[in-house]
Amino acid sequence: MFIVSEQVKRSRNRSGFTLLEIILAVAILGMMALAIYRFVQSNLIAIRVSSDASAADARYGGLRDLLAAQWQSLAPGRGALLGEPLKVEDRPRDEIRWTCGAGPGLLTRYASGDFVVALRLQRENEKSNRLNLGLLRKPKDDQAVTAENETWVPLIENVNSLQVRYFDPRLNSWLDRWSDNLTLPRLIKVTIGPAADELPPWEVIIPLGRTPL
Repeated sequence: MFIVSEQVKRSRNRSGFTLLEIILAVAILGMMALAIYRFVQSNLIAIRVSSDASAADARYGGLRDLLAAQWQSLAPGRGALLGEPLKVEDRPRDEIRWTCGAGPGLLTRYASGDFVVALRLQRENEKSNRLNLGLLRKPKDDQAVTAENETWVPLIENVNSLQVRYFDPRLNSWLDRWSDNLTLPRLIKVTIGPAADELPPWEVIIPLGRTPL
């Protein structure tokens, strides 16, 4: 009887888990859960970055098409184009202005008369430091002191900088300012610095189809 009872006790003891085994099992499960969490998190981050990059590409692609359609339709003289290099807080905030009627540059088909359109950066609001890239439009013959006839059309949000350069074939060089009312530059290079540090600056060079040789 004694031998049988000892065997029963040993079998009962072997049927359970020791504290060390339970701790090891919990630790293994915890490590597996952490690995799965990091894997899912990295995939979600990759998807978000890819989605943001695709959205940014779409916005910048639309801006490129808009500027190309407008600038390539300008005629020297009537479609005077002027550009000024500006810098605020060591950030390029250049501005380029041109004259046009209704169409892509004005973002409307039904405006009457000519308008002056400026591509520039502007604060999101008076209390914000965020800068948005957009078009500021006003009638060409508007002599009002106030800005009541001006219209702001935002294009790209949260932009860090805007740099515009002009290629003059007469000098065979890039200029940071364009002040010739009667002649258009051969090329215009636009560089936009996104506010997000992980995104590189976006750059496009637009040829002006009607620029004289």
